[in-house]
Amino acid sequence: MAVITVFSGSFCGGEGIAQEVAAAMDYAYYGEELLDLVTDRYGVSREQLARTLEGPPPFLNKLTHERKKNVAFLRAAMAELVRQDSVVYHGFAGHLVPRDISHVLQVCVIANLDHRVSVAVKQAGLSEKQAVRTIRKDDGKRLRWTRDLRDRDPYDESLYDLVLAMQSATPEFAVEKIREIALGQQLRTTPTSRRAAEDFALASQVGTALAPTGYDCEVVSKRGDVTIILNRYVSRLDAVKRQLENAAAQVSGVDSARCVPGAGFVPPSLLGPGDEFDRPSKILLVDDEREFVHTLSERLQARDLDAAVVYDGEEALAFVASDEPEVMVLDLKMPGIDGIEVLRRVKRDYTQVEVIVLTGHGSDREEELARQLGAFAYLRKPVDIDLLTKTMQRAYRKIGKKPPLEPRTPEE
Repeated sequence: MAVITVFSGSFCGGEGIAQEVAAAMDYAYYGEELLDLVTDRYGVSREQLARTLEGPPPFLNKLTHERKKNVAFLRAAMAELVRQDSVVYHGFAGHLVPRDISHVLQVCVIANLDHRVSVAVKQAGLSEKQAVRTIRKDDGKRLRWTRDLRDRDPYDESLYDLVLAMQSATPEFAVEKIREIALGQQLRTTPTSRRAAEDFALASQVGTALAPTGYDCEVVSKRGDVTIILNRYVSRLDAVKRQLENAAAQVSGVDSARCVPGAGFVPPSLLGPGDEFDRPSKILLVDDEREFVHTLSERLQARDLDAAVVYDGEEALAFVASDEPEVMVLDLKMPGIDGIEVLRRVKRDYTQVEVIVLTGHGSDREEELARQLGAFAYLRKPVDIDLLTKTMQRAYRKIGKKPPLEPRTPEE
């Protein structure tokens, strides 16, 4: 029997289609119920799980490893569903299932923007402008998830076995198409696919044991033999390897465990001697150019600078209110609330936050205005990464010279 995962864009009808497939095939259905399973099993709040699935990593993630642990718990829960068979799951966590388990059918339900806007206007009562903003915000959440997990865009066809474009299909057609494929010979559980599911389950259990260590690693299991692949450079490699191998060996079902460096295990390009004590740990990147900002985030990460990413002014202000950054790198030209207005509000209400404007469309007048509003620096795209990191470093030093202040309320 098959396992079906459905990932969908907002206003595409994916959840309803998944539920109809489960009813038509008499399969168990999981959506939000997966979060309940994780909460019951691991004691993680639904709020934390929702933030892991749909939000950027919290700034204290380096210390608490919250996101890494939650992803490990979600992966283990998905592994349980895969072992059950006869399951339909709708949601983000379907991407945690490896592509080599042949009785798992991974489906994407999506539609073009015009169709989604039309549905949002009819079903949610939104204006067209509100609908576009909502859809783009929703797609931003999906982009963060799949980029972080698979280094792919959320609707990349390589992530799925079946992609349904709902602007040219009815929900009834989608349900029948999924059902037809799921009942086909190619989706039947075989000894090989069952073995792959068991290997996935064991690797997931080891992952939950290793997640609290905070190391960036991937776990692969083959018939009880576990390989831990380190994807990020660590000093004292031998000690880390022993720590991870010993932790993995304690998991029931593990016959052997070895830790090896992966392709991402390269020494970081450090800023300079002693600079690790003089760099911001709470960085927020704000830019609606998704390709650019993700590339920038990766280049900063190579210098051991982790950053949260948001795609518009509204998200930026919400993020600052909930998890105040030390340094913000801010684009000016964005839909909705533009960068100048974000800068104005941040410097009014959160004076401790240093803002570096980074724009490709600025003018001398905008630069003067940005500096008047309190921008720490004004840089233009394309930016030299070393110049940006040095500027961020200087901004962080300035923060250390200020007395701590409470954020102002808008009424003050």
